[in-house]
Amino acid sequence: MVLYRRSRVPGGTYFFTVTLRDRHSTLLVDRVGELRQAFRSVLRERPFRIDAVVVLPEHFHAIWTLPPDDCDYSGRMRLLKSRFSQSIARAGVALPRNAKGEYALWQRRFWEHTIRDEADLERHVAYVHFNPVKHGLVKRVMDWPHSSFYQYVCRGMCAPDWAGRGIDGGDDDFGE
Repeated sequence: MVLYRRSRVPGGTYFFTVTLRDRHSTLLVDRVGELRQAFRSVLRERPFRIDAVVVLPEHFHAIWTLPPDDCDYSGRMRLLKSRFSQSIARAGVALPRNAKGEYALWQRRFWEHTIRDEADLERHVAYVHFNPVKHGLVKRVMDWPHSSFYQYVCRGMCAPDWAGRGIDGGDDDFGE
C-alpha cells in the first residue's frame, strides 16, 4: 500500500478538488443549498476562510486558509462531506452505500495543493473561477451562479467581463 502524505502547514492556504463518485451526477448543483449549509455548519464549528470556490455538477474546487495554529483541513473536509451527505439523505435523496453501510456519495480522497505564494494563489483563484467555462457549462465566467467570482467583482478584484468571452471568441487560450 502506498503511504499518502499530505502537506500540513498551520495557517496555510490550500487548493482543493473534491469529487463525487458518480462523475455524471448533477447533485452538487441540484442540491447547492444543502452544500452551502454544510459549508456554513463546518465554518461555525471549525473556522477557516474560503478564499475562492466554485461548485460544478459533480465536483467543486475551493481555496481555504486555515487559522494560524491549525492545519486540519482533512477533518474539515470530512465534516463537510458527511454533513452534505446526511442532509440530502434526510431530504429523501437515495444515496448509494458501500459494503460497510456508509454513504458512498463522494470519492474517498480529495486533491489538495498547498499554495506557495501570491502568484500561486492568483493562478489557482483564476483556475477556480474559469472552471465552468473550461467544462463548457457557460460561455462567460460571470454566467455561472455557483462561484465566488461575484464576490470578487463586488470587491473590485475582478471586472465582470474578466477572462473575455471565453469560448465565445474572447480569450480562447486562457486556462490551465
